[in-house]
Amino acid sequence: MTTSYCTIGKAAEGLFKEKGSKFFSYAFPVNTEEDCQMIVESVRQEHPKARHHCFAYRLGVDGQQFRSNDDGEPSGTAGKPILGQIDSLSLTNTLIVVVRYFGGKLLGASGLITAYKTSARDALDRSTVITHEVRAHYCVKFDYRIMVLLMEGLNTPDIDILSKQLDVHPQIQISVPVDRQHEIIDRFIASSLRLHLEQVDGQRKFDALQVELMPSDGL
Repeated sequence: MTTSYCTIGKAAEGLFKEKGSKFFSYAFPVNTEEDCQMIVESVRQEHPKARHHCFAYRLGVDGQQFRSNDDGEPSGTAGKPILGQIDSLSLTNTLIVVVRYFGGKLLGASGLITAYKTSARDALDRSTVITHEVRAHYCVKFDYRIMVLLMEGLNTPDIDILSKQLDVHPQIQISVPVDRQHEIIDRFIASSLRLHLEQVDGQRKFDALQVELMPSDGL
């Protein structure tokens, strides 16, 4: 089970020059393919006269979703070395775009690989790698009769309150560390209903309290 993942904390820019060519690099924290598409298009519009807008990204807690694009450069000389720099730091949810302005002199395949690798790394070095804990999200539906005990049960560093809906059908959305979710939820239910842990033992539906696992991207 994946319990944490690394990405960059903020967007950053880098620059590499070689034989008159300029390689402007941009690193972004992202969550979806749609994010990546929008950002790549935005960079294209910012550099309309550039010859190449190459990019690579890796997405998802497990890092299984990825893509690299050479955008007209010889196959494997741009997108792959950019992705390699993302992977060298074990990052996910990260996009790097490298814009090349041709300087009039050919660099050759090895020169291009070095240029795209170096410019991508320059952008990453100007950002900060951060680690995120993977969390499971739950919806807590409850009777107002137990609200005081319930709020006391939620008052723990292990539980983050995401939202509250306190109307005729009260519910609270929470998140907990995915690797300890079952013990944390058992403990919370026992505290809210004044039960022993043995009486909960994985049950999630009681007369005054129901705790439902919500669909989540795991982030």
